[in-house]
Amino acid sequence: MILIPAAVLLYIFSFASGSSGSGLSKLSSRQENCPDYRTYAARPHPPYTSGQYELPFQRPVAECRLFQSQAVDDMIQEMVGKIADPDLARLFENAYPNTLDTTVRWHVSGGARDAQSFIVTGDINAQWLRDSTNQLSQYQRLVKDDPKLKELMLGAINTQVDYVLTSPYCNAFQPPAKSRLEPTNNGQEDSVHPLYDPTLVFECKYEIDSLANFLSLANQYHAHSSDTSFLTPRFLSAVETVLAVIEQQQTGTFTAIGAPSDMVYTFQRRTNSGTETLNLGGIGNPLASNTSLVRSAFRPSDDATILQFFIPGNAMLAVELKRIATLLKSAGHTTLSTVCQQQGLAIEAAVNKYGIITHPVYGKVYAYEVDGYGSHIIMDDANLPSLLSLPLLGFVDVNDPVYQNTRKMILSQKGNPYFLKGKHGEGVGGPHIGIRNAWPMSLLVQIMTSKDDEEIKGLLKMSVNVDRLSQYTRSWFAWANAVFAQTVFDLAERKPHLILKTGST
Repeated sequence: MILIPAAVLLYIFSFASGSSGSGLSKLSSRQENCPDYRTYAARPHPPYTSGQYELPFQRPVAECRLFQSQAVDDMIQEMVGKIADPDLARLFENAYPNTLDTTVRWHVSGGARDAQSFIVTGDINAQWLRDSTNQLSQYQRLVKDDPKLKELMLGAINTQVDYVLTSPYCNAFQPPAKSRLEPTNNGQEDSVHPLYDPTLVFECKYEIDSLANFLSLANQYHAHSSDTSFLTPRFLSAVETVLAVIEQQQTGTFTAIGAPSDMVYTFQRRTNSGTETLNLGGIGNPLASNTSLVRSAFRPSDDATILQFFIPGNAMLAVELKRIATLLKSAGHTTLSTVCQQQGLAIEAAVNKYGIITHPVYGKVYAYEVDGYGSHIIMDDANLPSLLSLPLLGFVDVNDPVYQNTRKMILSQKGNPYFLKGKHGEGVGGPHIGIRNAWPMSLLVQIMTSKDDEEIKGLLKMSVNVDRLSQYTRSWFAWANAVFAQTVFDLAERKPHLILKTGST
């Protein structure tokens, strides 16, 4: 990760490379002549901004964009006209449409029954449940204004439904068979139970935030569209599948008589990295029974958990279960709604019972992971959901004293081993990227959970890599671009005086 001002960093973080172009999408006759995105994005293109960093315009030309939305283009024009700093405006102009421009590899319209959308994460040619939900989140506000965006969302919901019904324990998926796009090999030697079809699944790391994000995609779409057409029998079956996984993964490691429980999911990978596999024959460290917490073998970073009751993931799952319960009840699906509501409330209570510990310096705080026996992991990771993002998830109010204690702990080297600080900057990183790299997403979440103008202004200007000027860890990552766009929208609505021209609201 390059150590440069955040404005420049987000550009490089987003656009320094692209897809290989092999077997990923069916190109139109015009797109066949488009340059490879990696090659195109590696070079700056005019016009340049008049700002301090003279940032280039890095969107593909219109003919080479994979999905086009007039509502999105109108929003770009509106926001660019309002944002005071030309470099910040250019970053928004480059980053906001990045998912549509470069990652919608296959889409067919067809409404709630037949629409499909395959959306890759960026430089990895597969679709993550978590990433695709977050990549599309920034466009949800426009679904009422653009029928094409609405179809894209319905397609994304349907494609995620298919993935959940096929392999609910998996996190990343191959293109749908109907797309006729070639699947990609992840290059790993994995032993996973239950078995999965590698032509359908890219990777099968079980992460509860993947299932929470499946629910979140539908909840966000309904909140912005009021459309319930996606509540098809297959969608309802997918929700039932999520509930089945939750019940299976609320089982402790041992039965009531002390015998090992039948572990429904196990994962082992031939690797020299401890964060890429699970110990104890693929089941992970022991967990207590009867807590109502849901185990998660892996984190949102795709790193293995240490203690598998992952608190941010449980918090997000509780919120999304309660939201989907409200939606299902309004649509007349009362039995399924009741089960979702009951599970959501039980998990919420369990997070507050087992996930809050007393820190010797910061007092009552949320732990990152627990085992239900009393052991806990104190840290936070840049990837979402995180402890820092709990208010953004809707789990807790930003002013809640336990959250505020937790926030202080997370943003301190004394409290969070992955709060990284160097001569050029500081921020939350994580084991996935080593102990010298902070990710921009953590700074963006810090902005969105701050009420302090000076803190926000400092973060907007801050360099992100803590020590070096010549390295960055990810060149093209559409999820990060989406979080950047969401941060700009958040500030424009909550703190307009910090980024908008005088009189622009």
